[in-house]
Amino acid sequence: MPFVRIDAVRADEKRLAALGRAVHDALVDAIGIPPDDRFQVITGHDGTRRMVSYDDNYLGIHRDDGLVFVAITMRSGRTADQKQALYRRIAELAQDYAGTEPRNVFVTVTENEPLDWSFGDGVAQYARAAP
Repeated sequence: MPFVRIDAVRADEKRLAALGRAVHDALVDAIGIPPDDRFQVITGHDGTRRMVSYDDNYLGIHRDDGLVFVAITMRSGRTADQKQALYRRIAELAQDYAGTEPRNVFVTVTENEPLDWSFGDGVAQYARAAP
């Protein structure tokens, strides 16, 4: 069950929706998330009301105002190969769906445990399933 936050510089609603679809489809393809398991918060930053700061050449990767930040929080247990496949697939689909160049796709993954989730009603639903 991933929770995804996407922040995109200079993105209209159509591009934001395409980015959300790209990230979700990548999660389904690369690590087997169920297709109906979609929880996302997507925000566009037009450069006038909010400040977005980034190094435009960190690690030799040239970034510009097409930059997209993707933060994924999910339960632990994925292998390094699965994570690498996820990063690749997000970059591929962001380019295919939203025209975002792969160099402008910045992804972070934060992992946690079943007890760290409540889907509503003040209950940690996954805690009951934890060993």
